[in-house]
Amino acid sequence: MQLEKIVAYHKALADPTRLRMLLLLSQGELHGQALAEKLNLSQPTVTHHASKLREAALIKERREKNTVFFSLNPYFIREHAQASVDFIFRQEEVADMSDVNETLKASVMRNFFSKDGRLRQIPAQYKKKLIVLGHLVEQLEFGRKYTEKEINAFIQNYHEDFATIRREFIMHQFMYREDGIYELNPKEMWTRWDQVN
Repeated sequence: MQLEKIVAYHKALADPTRLRMLLLLSQGELHGQALAEKLNLSQPTVTHHASKLREAALIKERREKNTVFFSLNPYFIREHAQASVDFIFRQEEVADMSDVNETLKASVMRNFFSKDGRLRQIPAQYKKKLIVLGHLVEQLEFGRKYTEKEINAFIQNYHEDFATIRREFIMHQFMYREDGIYELNPKEMWTRWDQVN
């Protein structure tokens, strides 16, 4: 699950009123007015909090004439909670850097990079692509903020398709982008090729 979805899940939960709403809904479906009465809140306040929970897929709603009923979405509540745990603890898994993995990495470096260090082509196979992306981002400086123009110029030193590679850096959590500024994520967040089946 993408980091943004995990963050959105926790933002939705980061309010006592929303947690109380979820607790009430765990007893069964309730309409907005009933929730407002039980929580001693106004109807618009309940609607506001319900919309935040709905955006994070934590509750469902159904309309019956002019009344809106809310209920829990247990699948997504559990799914997001488990994704958070998996994200935090995935680095505890022992990375088995076996001879097979070392051989694969050496093979990818030899087959996809020319002697002058340029990338011949972007690998189609997922694991090989992650090896290539990891090698490229390791040439960048941790803690440094890069403009999009700087990232494009950096990538063009290795391959002409800077847009695809830049997008892959973000998709696989190698880098973080905000307001057109790019920065390396901690290595622990990178999608690891040696943990891909």
